[in-house]
Amino acid sequence: MAVRPVVVWPDERLRQPSIAITTIDDSVRALYQDLVDSMYAENGLGIASLQIGDPRQMFIVEPKLAGRPDSDLPLAFMNPEILWTSDEQQDSEEGCLSFPDIYIKVKRPMRARVRAMGMDGQIFELEGEGLLARCLLHENDHLTGKLLVDFVGPLKRQMIKKKLQKQKGETEEAEA
Repeated sequence: MAVRPVVVWPDERLRQPSIAITTIDDSVRALYQDLVDSMYAENGLGIASLQIGDPRQMFIVEPKLAGRPDSDLPLAFMNPEILWTSDEQQDSEEGCLSFPDIYIKVKRPMRARVRAMGMDGQIFELEGEGLLARCLLHENDHLTGKLLVDFVGPLKRQMIKKKLQKQKGETEEAEA
């Protein structure tokens, strides 16, 4: 399919309401492939549909991170629901494709269980620990309009915005 440009904050598309997927048709299969192509082009571990400007409720996770063989395709999560998170927390730096070169310390549960629909139309559950739990919660946050900057105060948010605007200006200059 296609590598689609990643939507970078403060683009409002990252906050738009997401729409449930009711049928797996050619457009959903195309969205999945675009997510795969875009995630790998950006060297990401996961990506949500809103990050490529599509409001449908889907994110994907790199197969090895999800406990699958490297040869597997990324795992798709449609209409995901967080069923459970542990009381035990982890505090770690987190990056995001929509915040290039920005890392923010985020406290998240050490373990999480998610229920979602897969590309085969079947409902499944996956429990993750450590980095996988962090990735599942991070990507699910995208589908609810929650972003990395929501974990910081207003001063840090302004600093991030300025840095991203500077990056955007430098990119546009280099392309001209």
